[in-house]
Amino acid sequence: MRAASGSLFGLAYGDSLGKPTEFQKYADIVARYGPAGPRQLEGEPALVTDDTQMALAVGEALLEVRGALTPATFEPVLRRRFLEWAASPENDRAPGMTCLRACAALADGRPWTKATQADSKGCGANMRVTPIGLVPGLSDAQRSGAAQLQAALTHGHPTGLAASELTAYACLWLKDGLAPNRLLAALRERCEEQREIYHGDWLGELWQRPTVTSPEEFIARGWDECAAALDRVEAALASGVHDGDPCLVTGAGWIAEEALATALYVYLISPDDPVAVLGRGAASSGDSDSIACLAGAFAGASLGLGAWPAEWQTQIEYADRLFRLGKAWD
Repeated sequence: MRAASGSLFGLAYGDSLGKPTEFQKYADIVARYGPAGPRQLEGEPALVTDDTQMALAVGEALLEVRGALTPATFEPVLRRRFLEWAASPENDRAPGMTCLRACAALADGRPWTKATQADSKGCGANMRVTPIGLVPGLSDAQRSGAAQLQAALTHGHPTGLAASELTAYACLWLKDGLAPNRLLAALRERCEEQREIYHGDWLGELWQRPTVTSPEEFIARGWDECAAALDRVEAALASGVHDGDPCLVTGAGWIAEEALATALYVYLISPDDPVAVLGRGAASSGDSDSIACLAGAFAGASLGLGAWPAEWQTQIEYADRLFRLGKAWD
C-alpha cells in the first residue's frame, strides 16, 4: 500500500495543483478549470510551493536525528533545516512572511522561544507537519511534542500548535487504517483529551504571555479553537450541499485551524476519489495550495501511493526526496 509515500506524494500533488489557483477568485478558477478544479499537473517538473519544501525539511530533519527523538535532538537539526530552506535559491515560491521573519531571528542563534512569531497561527504551522504523523515508532508524547515544536519554531500561537498535532494524527490514523467516516470524531475526542496538556519539556516557557496565567490556560485556547473548527466541518458535511467555494463554509485556510478544517472538509466529501479531493481543494478562493496539500496528505495516507496517477510520480518536483522519505517510513 505504501501509505507514507502516498501521503507525502499526495501533499506535493495538492500543493502543485493549488499553486496556480492561490489568490484567485473562485469564479476565475471555475472559468478556467470547471467546478471540479484542476486535475492535471502542469509543467516538467510540476512545481510545488514552500509548503512541500518545508515538509521535506521537517521529514529530513527526522531522518537525521540520531537516537531518541527528544527536544534536545530535534530542535537543533530542525532549526538548521529551516535556515537552509530560508537561504536556498529555491526559496522563491512566495513563502509566508511569518516563516521568513522567524527564520531570520533563528539565524542569529537566539533561543527559539524568542525567535518565534508568538501571536501567529498561520497555516505555515501545520502545512509541513505531515512527516511527523508518518514516521513510525514514536510514543504519543514524542509525536505530540514534535508536532507542536516544529510549529512553534515559527508560529507561537497555541492554535497553531494544536492544529499541527491534529494534522499529524489525522495522517497517522488514516495510515494505520482508520475509516475516514470516523476521523472527525477521533480528532474531536483528541481536542477534549489534550485540552489542558502542555508539553513543557518540548515547549519550555512559550506559554508565558502578559495575560496568560498558566500553561494549561495557554494551550486550552488552541484546542478550543480547533474544536470549534472541527464542529464547522461536521455541520458542513451534514448539510449535504457540497458545491461551490469550500472556503465560504469552513474558512479560507490562511490560519491554522481553517487550513485543517477546509482540508478535512474537501477530503471527507469524497475520500475514495483522491484526484477529486485535490481538485476541490485547489478550486478554493483562499490558501488553495495549503488546503489541497493537506487534503492530499490525508487521501494518500488512507489510500496509499497506488491511488495516485502513476505518471505523476516522475513529473512532480522533488520526487527523489519524497521517495527517500516514503521508503524510510513505509
